[in-house]
Amino acid sequence: MADRINALIDAGKATPGNPLGPALGPLGVNVAKIVQEINEKTRQFSGMKVPVTIEVNADKTFNILVGTPPTTALILKELGVEKGSGNPKSTKAGNLSMVQVLKIADMKKEASLGATVKTRAKEVVGTCVSVGVTVEGKEPKAVIEEINKGTWDNKLK
Repeated sequence: MADRINALIDAGKATPGNPLGPALGPLGVNVAKIVQEINEKTRQFSGMKVPVTIEVNADKTFNILVGTPPTTALILKELGVEKGSGNPKSTKAGNLSMVQVLKIADMKKEASLGATVKTRAKEVVGTCVSVGVTVEGKEPKAVIEEINKGTWDNKLK
């Protein structure tokens, strides 16, 4: 049976220190090699925290599974801001285009509960509510209504 280590890592910046070193050290594996592979696999998400699972087998071989960052982190990265609005009802942190929504929805494809592009896009737009982000200059709830009515069907294919 493999040992599993789950951690939230700064993409491309994993180190042999906390949280990986203390968890991997007792398993007798090459921590530096694992850290190097994690950094290679997460580099594309630079500047974000990424969920990582390391499976260590009895023969000391390992497998690294990299998840996608939370939708909120992808939205903030796309906008180029560090954090969302502290008061999302009155202050907006930014505005996403539908193209950006689709890009994020595609990145979350594997981790999303949505089976279609349309449902994944609605998940991303729904997350914009809590972050204080508008979509196409409109409140996210209005955009979800438009998606439900079919207004965006030509882009959501």
